[in-house]
Amino acid sequence: MFRKIVTAVIVIPLAVLIVAFAVANRQSVTVSFDPFSTVSPAYTATLPLFMLLFILLILGVIIGGAAAWIRQSPWRRTARQLDADMRALHQELESLRRHLSAAEAAAARDVAPLPVIPPPAS
Repeated sequence: MFRKIVTAVIVIPLAVLIVAFAVANRQSVTVSFDPFSTVSPAYTATLPLFMLLFILLILGVIIGGAAAWIRQSPWRRTARQLDADMRALHQELESLRRHLSAAEAAAARDVAPLPVIPPPAS
């Protein structure tokens, strides 16, 4: 419940700010993707400023997420290896427990009863 309230307190004002930013920056801008020719660039795009900024923000999140995912790959590899080792050890433990209980059952069947020693005659 607290988490929903905190999320609402953060998300609602953020959404209002994003909408206000988009409404305030509706004018079109021309973006050139040709660094060598400023007079007649090979490719240009004309789009609203807020859309350009949102596209760049989304690309930044995607690139940052990919970089973090790549950077964490050694940890994921180690976790997979440790998980495989743990599963193998659990299987070995279960096998040893079954073997031990079978050995205990066999030992219980094979044990001869203790001889009864009569009390000394007095």
